[in-house]
Amino acid sequence: MNKTLILVIGIFFLNLGQISLGKESEKQNNPSNNILTAYNSLTPEYQKPSFEAFRLGMEGKQSLMKEGKLKNQKYLTLIDFSLSSTHKRLWVIDCDSLKIVQHTLVAHGKNTGENIAEKFSNIPQSNMSSLGFFVTGETYHGKHGLSLRLDGVEPGINDKARERAIVIHAAQYATMQFVNKHGRLGRSFGCPALPPEKNKTIIQSIKNKSCVFIYYPEESYFSLSEYASQSKS
Repeated sequence: MNKTLILVIGIFFLNLGQISLGKESEKQNNPSNNILTAYNSLTPEYQKPSFEAFRLGMEGKQSLMKEGKLKNQKYLTLIDFSLSSTHKRLWVIDCDSLKIVQHTLVAHGKNTGENIAEKFSNIPQSNMSSLGFFVTGETYHGKHGLSLRLDGVEPGINDKARERAIVIHAAQYATMQFVNKHGRLGRSFGCPALPPEKNKTIIQSIKNKSCVFIYYPEESYFSLSEYASQSKS
């Protein structure tokens, strides 16, 4: 084999190796791939939310971090209102350790639906839940005890949350005892209400500007949201 042929073959394999490394680097730097890796690493396995809700929540959280809106970046709170109220449909995820630290029931607004959530609103006095991304605010003690204010960050979707007094609080109607008696959770005026035994621990973890994402596969939401896109699925 002459030297010219050996040189050509060597260059070919060198270029092939560079292409492979380039693709691997691109794969590693792809946010969607990173989120899939995080999802696959999430524990406990049996408590995982849907990948779609997790992906959208993580992408939105990353955007809010880039905008400097999150001080408490450790936690992502996901609420999946596509599930019935009898299911545990709230997750608090430690994004550093990729552990689900809380998985519990959560109530929706009384005009959002009975057992199944169907309608959502940003309108004051609607008594409906709102979708999308929120940033947690300050705590206070009110008629439901320790409560946590929420600020909606999506104009026209949930930005009236503070005006509507949409907060995380405890409620006796957000318990399995209520489910066992009535076949569904009770409902709020639009607040994501929690079981009393979970409320304090969750609030203390996620207060002071962490990300909360309320998910539901509603096309009108995705068409308006700047933080959530179904096209990346």
